[in-house]
Amino acid sequence: MPLTLRVRDVLEGGVVMLDENRTAMEALKAMIENNVWSVVVTVKGIPTGVVTEHDILRRAVMKGLDLDKVRLKDIMSCPLITISPDASFGEAWKLMVEKNIRRVYVVEEGKIIGRVTRTGLFQKLLDAVLALASLKTLM
Repeated sequence: MPLTLRVRDVLEGGVVMLDENRTAMEALKAMIENNVWSVVVTVKGIPTGVVTEHDILRRAVMKGLDLDKVRLKDIMSCPLITISPDASFGEAWKLMVEKNIRRVYVVEEGKIIGRVTRTGLFQKLLDAVLALASLKTLM
């Protein structure tokens, strides 16, 4: 019997949403306060894009821009890449590899309910492998 992990089994909470007119500095502060490395950018309350720590570094810091003046709408990546909570672990991994992204947001009934990260997926995979290895030694 195959064991199938679903996105809902491995998703993480802690999704931070900020309006498009907030600044890069505000986004960094929110990331640090919430121990995450991305924020979802909303336009008129609708999740539209994402700003990561890398976006801030590449699109603002490396250009010498003032982080207190750079608006998220000017540095966000969009569209927001999403996945269903019922998608398989493998589908999430494949999507991140194909899109060359490190996180994907989980949407159910039109609302973001969490996110899945490459690091988180790798940790869950490692946990599963170790659990299966320990079962084999018990047999």
